[in-house]
Amino acid sequence: MSPEILAVSMLVILILMVMTGVRLAFAMMFLGIAFGVWYRGPVMLNLFMQNTFGTMQNEVLIAVPLFVFMGCILEKSGAAEKLFDTMYLFLGPIRGGLALTTIIISTLFAACTGVIAASVTTMTLMAMPAMLEKNYDHGLSTGVVCAGGTLGILIPPSIMLVVLGPMTNLSVAKLFAGALVPGLLLSTLYITYIIVRCWLQPSVAPAISTVERDAVKGKLIINTIKYMFPILALLIAVLGSILFGVASPTEASALGALGAVIIAAAYSNLNWTTLRNAVVETIKVTSMVFFVIVGASMFTSVFLFMRGGALIESMLLGLGLGKWGIIFVMMFTVFILGMFLDWIGIVYIVVPIFLPIAIHIGLDPLYFVLLISINLQMSFLTPPFAYAIFFVKGVAPPQVTTQEIYWGVAPFVTLQALGLTLCIIWPQIVMWLPSVAS
Repeated sequence: MSPEILAVSMLVILILMVMTGVRLAFAMMFLGIAFGVWYRGPVMLNLFMQNTFGTMQNEVLIAVPLFVFMGCILEKSGAAEKLFDTMYLFLGPIRGGLALTTIIISTLFAACTGVIAASVTTMTLMAMPAMLEKNYDHGLSTGVVCAGGTLGILIPPSIMLVVLGPMTNLSVAKLFAGALVPGLLLSTLYITYIIVRCWLQPSVAPAISTVERDAVKGKLIINTIKYMFPILALLIAVLGSILFGVASPTEASALGALGAVIIAAAYSNLNWTTLRNAVVETIKVTSMVFFVIVGASMFTSVFLFMRGGALIESMLLGLGLGKWGIIFVMMFTVFILGMFLDWIGIVYIVVPIFLPIAIHIGLDPLYFVLLISINLQMSFLTPPFAYAIFFVKGVAPPQVTTQEIYWGVAPFVTLQALGLTLCIIWPQIVMWLPSVAS
């Protein structure tokens, strides 16, 4: 049996294993070891051990647990709740004000936590009861929470970008710079959609009573500054130090973790329970990420060694689709995989295969990797394995049905596709800030 056929068999078996419920990390480890030993013998085990040791020694990946810890502390500090309550009264008296508040808060906290489960769950618990109480459309409410809560996987400091940096030999600082504008673009598209829909259909998002806001009108500006300034100061310190070359991503992640602890203490929410829960959550997320990294390293090293990547490259280039046709095929493949696999599995399977093809057709590696990152926003909202939908359904009030959530996220998936298309048509959306920051 030729090595190319073995490589294709690996991919097919991997998809089948994942669809039948096998954990992605263990499926990739099993296939990497089984096919590697079958094809090259026990010597592959030494290669796997060296790759695993190299992963554990990677200095950049130290930023993963630190950024996760930063997000967990901020989530449990009460900062999001305080800021939401203030913005709720500030924007509530306009149509769609609560939905706009949810997107704005989600955008701010996207830059604080890359733990999607935590951010989506937090925004659901905060925003959904308020929107449902004001008779917001269930679909719009759930769509806003799902789309806003998943911005953290793209807006820096994103864990996905921290993982992609050492994997592709690209600067994490440049990845952060390149992802910032597309992330804000998606947030702007969400806000524009809410404003337009509320103008066309006023009943889907009625305004709150001005009497409710007037009761605390004198404190609105003070509270906005009080609760927004610490978050903005932390984000500027972390992202600014990276973008301007003052600190490495690893150093900035340590600064962010310390800043999050200080904010939690300032809000009187720093205690043993908060620290313990944040540490436990950090260990869980970091362990998951590193298990997938190790498993994916085993899988892709064997797959590429058996010339699976070269086979796919020759097939794509042989289709005669041209540059834009090949880009479409690669982006569509990532979109389809996003329905079935976790983002980290997609990254470690797809990027080593597609990146050489992208370079071959003349794409900048940084630009292409960021296009995949933007594309993966949709993976959290597209069934059947739409993680954000399940997180929302798990904590949303019982009157919100799964079908309403599906219909609610559909416009936001379209907006994400539009954002990706704009970035493909105008590459400077992605490449402008990295060129300035460098």
